[in-house]
Amino acid sequence: MSLKAFHIFFVSLASLMTLGCGIWALKTYSSPTPEAWQLWFGIGSLVISVGLMIYGRSFIKKTKGLSYL
Repeated sequence: MSLKAFHIFFVSLASLMTLGCGIWALKTYSSPTPEAWQLWFGIGSLVISVGLMIYGRSFIKKTKGLSYL
């Protein structure tokens, strides 16, 4: 696996994990006993997830000419 392929895999996995954590935290915040950290953790995770997706897209565009091998 090349460094480019690993980087794309890692950024994709990180964005999915932060998206999942954000959704989990916001669902937990909507429980009967919400806490402020759940809201901030959820919002922060979603913002980071969007940032990682934007970064991944720009990385793919930037390295379009490089092979995956």
